[in-house]
Amino acid sequence: MVPPVSLAFAAITVLMAVPTAAYTPSFLPSMRSAVTTYSRVGRLQSFASTSVSTRRGTVTMMPIGVPKVAYRIPGSQSADWVDIYNRLYRERIIFLGQEIDDEIANQIIGVMLYLDNEDSSKPIYLYVNCPGGSVIAGLALYDTMMHIKSDVVTINIGLAASMASFIVAAGTRGRRMALPNSRIMIHQPMGGAQGQAEDIKVEAAQIMRIRDNLVKMYSMMTGQTQAAITDALDRDNFMSAEDALKFGLIDKVIDIKPLG
Repeated sequence: MVPPVSLAFAAITVLMAVPTAAYTPSFLPSMRSAVTTYSRVGRLQSFASTSVSTRRGTVTMMPIGVPKVAYRIPGSQSADWVDIYNRLYRERIIFLGQEIDDEIANQIIGVMLYLDNEDSSKPIYLYVNCPGGSVIAGLALYDTMMHIKSDVVTINIGLAASMASFIVAAGTRGRRMALPNSRIMIHQPMGGAQGQAEDIKVEAAQIMRIRDNLVKMYSMMTGQTQAAITDALDRDNFMSAEDALKFGLIDKVIDIKPLG
């Protein structure tokens, strides 16, 4: 079991060994979440390093793309290179690192259901660095977290905004964490509609119903009154990790010892 520590420690542990654990199928073959994240930096390149010529000579640059690590299937003569996210899924570690939509929600739901069916006595670790996204897709992920038997440890490692803050707060009580320099932002749901007047009226009523449901669930997860939650959601409300701890969105700020 990988302890709920910072992302750096989890990644280092994976890179230092070539495990021989039982083979499990690839969870996210397309890896859309990772591709979306890295495509903003540049087009994905091969695992080999890239060289750039300068006046002073040739400079070897780190490749841009999803890191790969060795993974050996029991009985195989050699290890295969798999992306680090697929490797971490086999250690029950999941990343939510892009805007929440139906596709990424369905992928994470599938991984959670598989891991819960494999061994419901072990926790699932969900690392969140997400700007928010679809409320409906987020609620589907929330319902799955409530449905499975495995504890879900949520760790905010950057920014958990909007619906992502709800996912962080939805973790197993006592196991919701954040790194000291992470931030959480909460606000009321947003939406829009066009068309006939009656259709706009129906859409507006649905948004208000969703907002009222979110207020109730935030209240249960944080221990705050519904009036306090309604007031906090009125505008974009940014919180530090310590502020989120006091508000009840998380249960612990992970202590990172300084180097040296």
